[in-house]
Amino acid sequence: MSETLLSSRNLAFELYEVLDAEGLTQRARFAEHNRETFDAAIGTARSIAEKFFAPHNRKGDEHEPRYEEGQAILIPEVKPAVDAFLDAGFLNAARSFEAGGMQLPTLLSQACFAHFQAANAATTAYPFLTMGAANLIENFGSDEHKRLFLQPMIDGRFFGTMALTEPHAGSSLSDIRTRAEPAADGSYRLKGNKIFISGGDHPLAENIVHMVLAKLPDAPAGVKGISLFIVPKFLVNDDGSLGPRNDVLLAGLFHKMGWRGTTSTALNFGDNGACVGYLVGKPHQGLSCMFQMMNEARIGVGMGAVMLGYAGYLYSLQYARERPQGRLPDNKEPNTAPVAIIQHADVKRMLLTQKAYVEGAFDLGLYAARLFDDTTTLDTPAERQQAHELLDLLTPIVKSWPSEFCLKANELAIQILGGHGYTREYPVEQYYRDNRLNPIHEGTHGIQSLDLLGRKLAQNGGAGLKQLIRLIATTGARAQAFDSLTPLREPLETLVARLQAVTIGLLTDLAQGKVSQSLANSALYLKAFGHTVIGWRWLEQAIRAEEGLAKGNAADVDFYKGKLQAARYFLTWEVPACHHELAILEARDDVCLTMRDEWF
Repeated sequence: MSETLLSSRNLAFELYEVLDAEGLTQRARFAEHNRETFDAAIGTARSIAEKFFAPHNRKGDEHEPRYEEGQAILIPEVKPAVDAFLDAGFLNAARSFEAGGMQLPTLLSQACFAHFQAANAATTAYPFLTMGAANLIENFGSDEHKRLFLQPMIDGRFFGTMALTEPHAGSSLSDIRTRAEPAADGSYRLKGNKIFISGGDHPLAENIVHMVLAKLPDAPAGVKGISLFIVPKFLVNDDGSLGPRNDVLLAGLFHKMGWRGTTSTALNFGDNGACVGYLVGKPHQGLSCMFQMMNEARIGVGMGAVMLGYAGYLYSLQYARERPQGRLPDNKEPNTAPVAIIQHADVKRMLLTQKAYVEGAFDLGLYAARLFDDTTTLDTPAERQQAHELLDLLTPIVKSWPSEFCLKANELAIQILGGHGYTREYPVEQYYRDNRLNPIHEGTHGIQSLDLLGRKLAQNGGAGLKQLIRLIATTGARAQAFDSLTPLREPLETLVARLQAVTIGLLTDLAQGKVSQSLANSALYLKAFGHTVIGWRWLEQAIRAEEGLAKGNAADVDFYKGKLQAARYFLTWEVPACHHELAILEARDDVCLTMRDEWF
């Protein structure tokens, strides 16, 4: 049977040849694991994803959640799928054994989760949101918060959301208007409106715990005045039993072009003046707390984008192998049988582009997951800090690059299917619609580019950037052992050198106060920086492929040659094209900055 979620051979290549997952078992936290336990977890994830998640992906798209009598109604297949996910322990895959988890490395938990994201992004969102909210309470909540809210979330009885966006403010969190007034019992009374709250209402759990951003009466202006609150759908009694319904109203559902199976809600807090919330962390420190969940979500969005691109790639690949149409240009005999369209050079181009995008981004997402493991399990604080700095720098790329280029992969999958591609009888049009949400989820490309250029690059004296440059140079040095990789290595080295020069110039301008001019074309910088990172990851894969070929296993020859061909495509077709963006950045072109409203 052809694989429809992701290539198991490519996953094994990433885990055991590129990212050294087995090496993690030498660390104390993961010492009870080995390759067998890792593969068992992945096998379970694949089985559940194929049995419970994939079968209703189309139905969930065709039958969106309904708003009835103040509640969101889902198709019946969602709950058995989520329950299977919970019963298998994946909600707590990375949590410690003592806390009831699997104590898997984040690298392995992300590898497991990838199957669910490819099978059914909409249903997967419900437990994923819960994991993020639970981690937030675990890190910043009080002992009482953990007893009343975290433990039921770990048990899968309560689910969670994050409620940030407001109708008037969008991504501008400094302008939120939701208010929190202190009450005599130490809790707070919230009043406000939130929109686009994924998973904001559903019947999958006993309770829903909303993590809500709001402002206290004495809050300073801007983002420094935002606090974080736990606001449950149902109040929780001291003994852990459910109390009365909190003053949180489902005002309605939004109808999206993709991820239709995930409720996207408008929530009203405190319409009756009785919305009870509990402060998490210190007053006015809510955004820094929430950024933990947001950063986790950004990496999750990036991986979700990868897997939707991956599913589209695998489907279009299989279709191209099976669809006969036309003859090769050098065949002038009309009576000969049509060839499978995969024989046509332009179809190969589109498939190769998809492969380069999705497998490059897949590698980066798993690399980021391994970096997260390094931030918590490396031996020394200095090593853990180094890993944190690099992960922090790469997070905008992990989120935004796949959201743009794996979406392009979905577009190419539609093209390969031709007229069938944009019909609902085939899945590639849904993959595209589902993936189109990811360039907006958790911060647009523009927001991510401002974060990268305006904040992340210079952070801690540029420590993350310096580390990244060293790592790319090390990979380049290792690639010199293979003459065949010289044409791949040299374009990357040329791009890195020019990117460094452009970066220094932009950061100098920023330091001199030329903020608007320096950031005006930040989206172009994000693209060039992202291509540099993906180019590095492809060169790393190419080295491993050459090493694999040298071992002489005949069964793997085609796999490794495919890797080398995709690396060659990305490093010789895509990477050199970035010099166009860098030329615009070098010139500080102001065509966008100086455009006026009235000229449109």
